Amino acid sequence: MIISRTPLRISFAGGSTDLASFYREYGGGAVTCAAIDRYVHVLVNDKFDRSVRVAYSKTENVDHVGDLQHGLFREAMKLTGVTESLEVHSVADIPGEGTGLGSSSTLTVGLLNALYAHRGVLKGPSQLAEEACRIEIEILGGTLGKQDQYIAAFGGLQYFEFRSDDTVRSTPIPLSRAARAKLEEHMSLFYTGITRQAQGILKAQTERTEQNRDGLIRMREMASETRDALVRHDWAGLGTLLDEGWRIKRSLSRGISTPEIDAAYERAKAAGAFGGKISGAGGGGFLLVVHPPERSAEIASALSPWFRMPVRINAEGSRILFVGE
Repeated sequence: MIISRTPLRISFAGGSTDLASFYREYGGGAVTCAAIDRYVHVLVNDKFDRSVRVAYSKTENVDHVGDLQHGLFREAMKLTGVTESLEVHSVADIPGEGTGLGSSSTLTVGLLNALYAHRGVLKGPSQLAEEACRIEIEILGGTLGKQDQYIAAFGGLQYFEFRSDDTVRSTPIPLSRAARAKLEEHMSLFYTGITRQAQGILKAQTERTEQNRDGLIRMREMASETRDALVRHDWAGLGTLLDEGWRIKRSLSRGISTPEIDAAYERAKAAGAFGGKISGAGGGGFLLVVHPPERSAEIASALSPWFRMPVRINAEGSRILFVGE
């Protein structure tokens, strides 16, 4: 039996510049993001016969891996060469897809890590991220960026550069344990209760890349400015950058925000927040808010009944938790 644990993520700045439609044409993209202490666990175990059983929000039992309906499970098993006599379960710490914390890519990375471990093969974070991107973008034809796969694989607090030749450079952002704790005190996630499919939003953004060029270039610049604010421990500056980025992002395409989200965001600002953004593609999921620690109760009250979730940075990327007989 193998169990992998892979972290979900929050994105601070640069999201949408990790789409190929932008970084291939305009000199690359950049994203500053962090892994958090919410996870997707994947369990892989031998099965007594040659069939395959996978369990996620529903359960599939098939005789051949190619008959699996869930594309991520099917293609991860085919890519790793683990295609029979297998039982695979996934469990996430948050609601299903559409919450903006990168759950689909986190699942893909965790699947690959667990399936390779089942074979006795060790893959590094770059390899896991690259193969997860291949499955989601090339094989399954998804319209999505690359940050989710890379932060799930690497973990920590990272500045990623997505180059026009499709290579990716990762730079860890150096924060001491004390500084990381201070950053965590200044952040909250609020679950809106709204889920959405990122594919439609990202497809619309891709189609408008040329029209959105100036805004996207500014968002790329903000990724490095956000990195620098984190290094300086400038939490108010971090919130101001998130605020600017959210206002630009809302202009990229329809569906990124809603009147309900806009009103809630303004209430958070009025209650003392420095800034924030909807995590992920937009349209729902979690609202990330950066605020003075002493204002957290007032902001939570202003956003009631949305559920508040404290944020903790996870230093590790995808890892194997358990290997048993």
